[in-house]
Amino acid sequence: MARDQLMEETVYRQFHELEDYHFWFKGRRRIFFRLLEDFVFAGKENPLILEIGCGAGGFLGPLQEYGRVIGLDIAHEWMKVCAGRGCDGLFTASGYALPFRDETIDVVCLFDTIEHIPDDRQVLREVRRVLRPGGRLFISVPAYQFLYSQNDRVARHIRRYTRGQLQRKLVEAELEPLKLTYFNAFLLPLILPALLIKKAKEWLISPPDDQTTNLTHRFIPPVNYTFERIFSAETPLLRRIDFPFGHSLIGIAGK
Repeated sequence: MARDQLMEETVYRQFHELEDYHFWFKGRRRIFFRLLEDFVFAGKENPLILEIGCGAGGFLGPLQEYGRVIGLDIAHEWMKVCAGRGCDGLFTASGYALPFRDETIDVVCLFDTIEHIPDDRQVLREVRRVLRPGGRLFISVPAYQFLYSQNDRVARHIRRYTRGQLQRKLVEAELEPLKLTYFNAFLLPLILPALLIKKAKEWLISPPDDQTTNLTHRFIPPVNYTFERIFSAETPLLRRIDFPFGHSLIGIAGK
């Protein structure tokens, strides 16, 4: 197996194993679905929802509570995992050429996906093509290129984003930004020093030849619970305001 394929397999497997336990997955899922309910699904009856880059299908089940769901990923072997979890409507395809007719999808979700894709602009143009008028896009990405580290290389991230960069790319794709906010801000004072120290070690010493990510470490349950509660505490504020900083970004756009 090629090194890149091994790294991708490792990350998919880690995500699949940790999504029901790790505070990062649980906290961001709570934030995502609160904002989806308020800004995306409100007023839509049984919408057709497309998740691009669905991986092992951790979001497909919860999305089914809001409408009909299609999962799409380029990794065929993980489509089998999705099917094993009871998901149907699955496609192995590239985001560059979505296998759907123009204006047929009500909602498109890109949960931490486009940072993996070389031509993110082309994917956003494809999203616009398949969205119906009045359709919505929900997108999340990692923030700040200066935080790019070995974790991003292992996860096969090509880039990280600022709010302005994400806004420009949405506008270039003729999508109207409706909400652009950083999140994971409350934990940033803990995350930032740890990441900068790690980056300094990588600069002074060659990057470690491993396939661990920032999510590999399992916290003891009380610590994991505490971090989850801190992370999730952002939810009511994010419903009302856009944060000026954070470890990640959320964008909601319309056609």
